[in-house]
Amino acid sequence: MKRFFKVQFFALIFTMLFSSISYGAMTIKLAHPNVPATPMGQAYELFKKDLEERSNGFFKVKIFDSSKFGNFDAVVQGISMGVLQMGSDGAGNFSVFNGDLMLFDMPYLFPSYEKCDLVADGEIGKKLSKTLMKNGIIGLGFIDIGYKQIFSKRPIRSLEDAKNLKIRSTHSKAHIAVLQSLGMNPTPIAWGEVYTTLQQGTVDGIEIDLNLAYFNKFHEIAKYVTLSRTVYTPHMVLLSERFWKKLNEEQQQWVLESFKVMQAYERKLNRENEEKVIEKMKEMGCVIITLSPEEEARWREASKVVYTQFNEQIDPQLIEEIRAVVAE
Repeated sequence: MKRFFKVQFFALIFTMLFSSISYGAMTIKLAHPNVPATPMGQAYELFKKDLEERSNGFFKVKIFDSSKFGNFDAVVQGISMGVLQMGSDGAGNFSVFNGDLMLFDMPYLFPSYEKCDLVADGEIGKKLSKTLMKNGIIGLGFIDIGYKQIFSKRPIRSLEDAKNLKIRSTHSKAHIAVLQSLGMNPTPIAWGEVYTTLQQGTVDGIEIDLNLAYFNKFHEIAKYVTLSRTVYTPHMVLLSERFWKKLNEEQQQWVLESFKVMQAYERKLNRENEEKVIEKMKEMGCVIITLSPEEEARWREASKVVYTQFNEQIDPQLIEEIRAVVAE
């Protein structure tokens, strides 16, 4: 009889412990706009695997890729309200909350990926991330999309070639201004409609990074690729403040460590994959165009006007701080 009660006692303890762990386990719903095959999509899968293993199953990560959760507004609102725990989108899109984030739509500001990291991971990036706190959003940090290049249905080798090109742009006023400064005719189109509008000829091109263009098959329609590298675009990785406050210090550390693993992997994969993408597109009949040094200088000079157009939205001192960092 004593043995029976002893067994029952330990069974009860085990059940309570198991119930506590199950009850305490948390699901992280994470949303991003890109297809799973992209470096970003692969990196978020790594984040899921790493965090679930690191937390010994305490966290369960459910990924909503390809804008399945909704558009930018839906993701931001979801994170702010705590309905969505994590997400990411282009940094420039968050300029609606802080005009200084429009700097990521400024032309020829970041000369290399290494310089991008110095700004994004340094004091400037941290300060910019903190400005979203008033909206209930924590900025964990930045990952890559890459440099914007021009995919078009006709060859673009000069400013003269670019003149009046009807090109898809984001809704960012700065992005539109950059394209206009180069003589193009920007047309804002929702992300989910880009392939169809290119196919139907509503626009003749798109300015986008190499990885996103390739994995969304834009090169099948716009076979001329000009490596203009006009703008560097990162994604901001976001966390719900409401969710964050529910975690203890150890749980928060798990999330931060898994983010760092994902961030390093995503950047490395995104950058290394660009050369592979170029070779694959060449094999498929795409024409890859590199601007001559003289022509690139003309593009840089033509786009300088954009900085003066937005000196009320973006603190000019911040731009100078960035230029000082990248000049080191």
